Amino acid sequence: MLFEVWAPHARDRVTLELNGARLPLERDAERPGWWTGVAAAEDGDRYGFALDDGPPLPDPRARRLPDGPDGLAAVVDHDTYAWRAEPPRLRLQGGVLYELHVGTFTPEGTLDAAAARLGELAGLGVTHVELMPLCPFPGVHGWGYDGVAPWAVHEPYGGPAALKRFVDAAHGLGLGVVLDVVHNHLGPSGNHLPSFGPYFTDTHHTPWGAAVNLDAPGSDEVRAYFLGSALAWLRDYRIDGLRLDAVHALADTRALTFLEELSTAVDELAREQGRQHFLIAESDQGDPRTTTPRTAGGLGVHAQWNDDFHHALHTALTGEAQGYYADFARAPMAALAKTLTRVFFHDGTYSSFRGRRHGRPVDRERTPAHRFLGYAQTHDQIGNRATGDRLSATLSPGLLACAAALVLTGPAVPMLFMGEEWGAKTPWMYFTDHTDPELAEAVRRGRRREFAAHGWAEEDVPDPQDPATRDRSVLDRAERGRDPHKKILAWHRELIALRRTLPDLTDPDLAGLKVAYDEEARWLVFRRGDIRVAVNLGKEQADIALGSNGRDRVLATWDRERTQAPGRDGLLRLPAESAVVLSDA
Repeated sequence: MLFEVWAPHARDRVTLELNGARLPLERDAERPGWWTGVAAAEDGDRYGFALDDGPPLPDPRARRLPDGPDGLAAVVDHDTYAWRAEPPRLRLQGGVLYELHVGTFTPEGTLDAAAARLGELAGLGVTHVELMPLCPFPGVHGWGYDGVAPWAVHEPYGGPAALKRFVDAAHGLGLGVVLDVVHNHLGPSGNHLPSFGPYFTDTHHTPWGAAVNLDAPGSDEVRAYFLGSALAWLRDYRIDGLRLDAVHALADTRALTFLEELSTAVDELAREQGRQHFLIAESDQGDPRTTTPRTAGGLGVHAQWNDDFHHALHTALTGEAQGYYADFARAPMAALAKTLTRVFFHDGTYSSFRGRRHGRPVDRERTPAHRFLGYAQTHDQIGNRATGDRLSATLSPGLLACAAALVLTGPAVPMLFMGEEWGAKTPWMYFTDHTDPELAEAVRRGRRREFAAHGWAEEDVPDPQDPATRDRSVLDRAERGRDPHKKILAWHRELIALRRTLPDLTDPDLAGLKVAYDEEARWLVFRRGDIRVAVNLGKEQADIALGSNGRDRVLATWDRERTQAPGRDGLLRLPAESAVVLSDA
């Protein structure tokens, strides 16, 4: 077996330590900084690389870290797994995504336990499961954004074999799998990459310290490292797509950006495999060039999260106006209408949160709606609140139903956060399991200081290091059988079924979507082809003049007893805090 490592920081020698034996590696004459050697090895054998007189360190490209980020790597032979299911050919257009955190989706917190529940999601009508990051991090429980080994799978989740079983089970049910990957930083503990080479640079500053080296000396190899890890998820694990965390934090001044290079490589792999691979970016730049095809001068990412739609919907539902919600809260129904039709709220307009103009307009005539994802809740928007409270903690079932209607029948590709489909009451809090006592205490103090500045008593902010914080964040599936959760779940299932069967609800035409609203009465109606969706967020009945043609019929409604199609007067009488889907075909 060939063992190789890029270690330009090694002065004189690099030694392979394999199952207790030592083998000096040789410099690669054709690849500066690379060291190579051949040794007999099998799946599961432990190994590491010692640089000069240092201790053995795990392989930066380790596919498995059985003992965590500070332990030796293990050989993984991907050919030993016998795949059972063929990957489904699923496109984002027409998709419904479901964001899932393996560690809290079930009490067991493993990939195998999550796989056993995938039938629930297939029955709901979900098309893709979006897994939060799986790369190894210190400890057992965490969000996954402090991963330090971008080629490996967190061992407490089950390691590489469990991920293959999960993907296989999902594909067998017709579900696609999307994996959240982090290229903008690595975690602060267990990160051994700086010992090997210039993986980070002080040329740029990021919220996490030195930036990942995408444009300074040595960056060719660093880019190849992250690009290779991304392709490995798609190739070795048959993952269908990748969600790219915070691409706005990728410090990259090169003419050919890392994102362009990555999107090119993913498209080439998809052609080679005859698959439907795709990339979904998280970006706060409000820049449509992120998802514009490379042939048209864009970066070629296939879709992106749209936080502007979330913020508009959140303020309309809750009335919250702090922080980045302030601009949206001035006229929340207007903000909601704008993000439904024009995608970005800040499209060159002034952002009070940033203190400057922000964003640029989306070309609605040329940009398909499935370039963007729409959602009412995500891990960020719940977990970064002081107590991890979901919308269900404060909103009525009727308002939750309105949120579902706007997300699941709207123009963007809809995404749900796990448990949202039944209005889960369990919080989803920020939790960590740092093994470094000093880091653990710093995170604990920092979290409490952050929210104390916003008026929270420190003792009311959950301790992220307390195991109970994670345990309280685990879904309670017993809720699914009780009202109002049972009704909310049925509503989500009904809306998803409509999206799957009505072509108008997956029409990519953004310019064709029409919206009307009343800011004071708090109702909004939008039309997509022959379908009209109306929501009333107010506490009183809304009388909405639809200009009916007399053929309207109710396809789905939250309040079945009191909601009827418009009569001859063309007036829709929509009960308080309710939603309806109509067809006039």
